Amino acid sequence: MSFAMQLHHAGPVAHLRLTRARVHNAFDDGLIAELTAALLQVAGDASVRVLVLEAEGASFSAGADLNWMRGMAAASEDANRQDSLTLARLMRTLDELPKPTIARVQGAAFGGGVGLVACCDIAIGVPEAKFGLTESKLGLLPAVISPYVIQAIGPRQARRYFATAEIFDAAEALRIGLLHQVVEADALDAAVQRQINLLLKAGPVAAASAKTLIRDVCAHTDGSRHDTDNAALIARLRVSPEGQEGLSAFLDKRKPSWAHPQENTP
Repeated sequence: MSFAMQLHHAGPVAHLRLTRARVHNAFDDGLIAELTAALLQVAGDASVRVLVLEAEGASFSAGADLNWMRGMAAASEDANRQDSLTLARLMRTLDELPKPTIARVQGAAFGGGVGLVACCDIAIGVPEAKFGLTESKLGLLPAVISPYVIQAIGPRQARRYFATAEIFDAAEALRIGLLHQVVEADALDAAVQRQINLLLKAGPVAAASAKTLIRDVCAHTDGSRHDTDNAALIARLRVSPEGQEGLSAFLDKRKPSWAHPQENTP
């Protein structure tokens, strides 16, 4: 049994919970490996429609574990490179997970913890949550998580927060795009459930494909290629079993087959 994380299912929803509350859910090589393995398991599970990433204790994730950092500071450059690649694989696996993802941010997130939030499709936090990209205080930079954080908050904000390492609150995280919503702690689960309900009403293939579409659109520089690829995508979706069912349900004024019977669970 893992003492670093837990994965459990509630119908079509998988909950991946960080359980290193004693050390503020900080990363070490063990947690990184376990999280990556759990995400790959979820990715391959056809019964899972939504993933919720959550944490126990006062913090969502404090970033790197101090003992782990101490060990890597004494390691060779090559060992540090390989270690960083494992973290990079975790972040990319979460970012590209073929399921919609929700970050339930009940407390502070620093460094790699901010990376986890940025990699999720939807992020909801409490007013008390604090955030920081504090690596520059150590003479480092948030290089591995930078693609996802910059996508979330934009290069202008990244230039400030990567350099200053200043701590910012949930209201600022909402303003710059790291969080989508801020709610009081006693309303956090209901806010997460609302997003789950919305995702369960969407076509599973469509919801899972949304991030791929957005990533491809952002990567393209050729406008005509945009048009060709997007036309091909919508054509495939329209004639697919899911597309046919969705259109038929709409025209017949009924719920589509994928609408989960527990979607209104509080």
